[in-house]
Amino acid sequence: MKITITGSLGNISGPLTAQLVKAGHQVTVVSSSESKKADIEASGAKAAIGLVEDVDFLTQAFTGADVVYTMVPQQAQSNDYKAFIRKIGQNFATALKAAGIKNIVNLSSIGAHLPSGTGPITGMHDAEEILNKLDNVNIKHLRPASFYYNFNHNIDMIKHMGILGGNYNAGTRLVLVHPKDIADAAFEEIVQPFSGTTVRYIASDDKTAGEVAAILGAAIGKPELPWIEFTDEQSLAGMQQGGLSEDVSKNLTEMGTAIRSRVLWEDYDKHKPVLGKRKFEEFAKAFAVKYNG
Repeated sequence: MKITITGSLGNISGPLTAQLVKAGHQVTVVSSSESKKADIEASGAKAAIGLVEDVDFLTQAFTGADVVYTMVPQQAQSNDYKAFIRKIGQNFATALKAAGIKNIVNLSSIGAHLPSGTGPITGMHDAEEILNKLDNVNIKHLRPASFYYNFNHNIDMIKHMGILGGNYNAGTRLVLVHPKDIADAAFEEIVQPFSGTTVRYIASDDKTAGEVAAILGAAIGKPELPWIEFTDEQSLAGMQQGGLSEDVSKNLTEMGTAIRSRVLWEDYDKHKPVLGKRKFEEFAKAFAVKYNG
């Protein structure tokens, strides 16, 4: 098959591309960075260098594909994060329609069943709705849990403050996922025929925030590492001090309130998947390498 992958050679798209190429498919990888072209071609895929903000470019990159995998890139400095996600979702929809694509695997998020109150995930909900309006297409929305590697952003907090935390307490449930388990699920959905518009949840592990702190603490030689609950105001200020824009910080703080209230997991619990094979303890070993590096 001919398959177009957005997301460059990132944490999900990279392993996904490798699997597809190994399986003998013709893969085109969309990247915004010219510097990635050599790596993409070395992987056995074709590089399409351009911006997801450019609908004409996307249309050209999608044309001829049997399946397109769509994902919205993260934005640390957006002044309207939800609007950015919606806009890219609309760009995808416009380009997919213009290119005549019939099969779409779209990376969304756990919690995307909710229309509001979930920070950037609200934008994912809206992007799903935009894609769902396309006529005569098959769409598989992948809704992964919270990414393991997001904890890499807390390394400075641990080093300088000796704590790990968020705007929810240590007993709060966290449904988590390894990006390679997402790649495995995406590969399965791309290569197996599917019909209609459906959702697949993806998760690798289910922990409390306190358990996360204990596992990461043990991995880095700080077995007493505590999970500390921040107020929403403290969370917002800390993210801005860490270099995120005010809007992105507000959105991520709002997502924390959805985690705190447990509404993020409601639909997931009704459609629980088989957990992926990569457990949090495995990620903790890689986290320790990064922490000590």
